[in-house]
Amino acid sequence: MDKIDTWLLQRNNIHFMTKASKTVYYFGFYLIVLGLILVFVPNILLTLFDLESTSEVWIHVVGSLVFALGTYYVFIAKADHESLLKATVFNRLLIFAWFILFVILGWVGWQLILFGGIDLLGAIWTWNAMQKAQKS
Repeated sequence: MDKIDTWLLQRNNIHFMTKASKTVYYFGFYLIVLGLILVFVPNILLTLFDLESTSEVWIHVVGSLVFALGTYYVFIAKADHESLLKATVFNRLLIFAWFILFVILGWVGWQLILFGGIDLLGAIWTWNAMQKAQKS
């Protein structure tokens, strides 16, 4: 195997990814599953979190966007690019802040903060893994 083949193998193999990249990789699968639920059976999830069921198309649109974001995370993680990993941390923190703002403005129930909390925890997970890698 030449150097390019070895590099490609490493980039497409989770065993060669950094811990920070793995956090983004796994979080991407969470987003993919969440996106699929929001596209195909959103009211099950909404009811589970005591949110109002809907027949509006927007929940499905959000689901397709969440799904797409999840696929980005999975592919970005394999690149192990520090700036992209930092961008996921920033955006997940921002999602948490947006969801808090939506609750404060009375646009949605407090339960949305639970979903934002998952983003917050994911951001902390990735950030901590990046910090530990820098120290070693």
